[in-house]
Amino acid sequence: MNTLDYFNARLEATISPMDYLRSNQADPDKYFLIDVRNGPAHVRNVTIQGAAVIPEQEIADRISEIPKEKEIILYCWDVWCNTAAKVAKFLLEQGYTVRELTGGIAAWKEMNFPVSTVTPEDTIADNCGC
Repeated sequence: MNTLDYFNARLEATISPMDYLRSNQADPDKYFLIDVRNGPAHVRNVTIQGAAVIPEQEIADRISEIPKEKEIILYCWDVWCNTAAKVAKFLLEQGYTVRELTGGIAAWKEMNFPVSTVTPEDTIADNCGC
């Protein structure tokens, strides 16, 4: 893979917080945003406004909640977290159209974009799985 191919693939597989916010405002029915973070509930109590909360550890059991006709946007903690990439691989194998939100919730919050407070059920392991 040459450098141009790498950057083309990267742009195809990811979307920046600003690009997602603008695109979602222009066409809100196009996307389905999913917070796939694992970890203790008390650290997952803030999510991107409008996101479905389906932790990576629950994706296979809850796949029926994910619409195939929409472009799926996944996010996890930060640039160092690969949980969204793991879920993206799984969903791509199931025939979904998927992109990862660059920088995760950390980048979203850094840009002061809208978030919601949630009280997720603490049914998953404390290990984030990153």
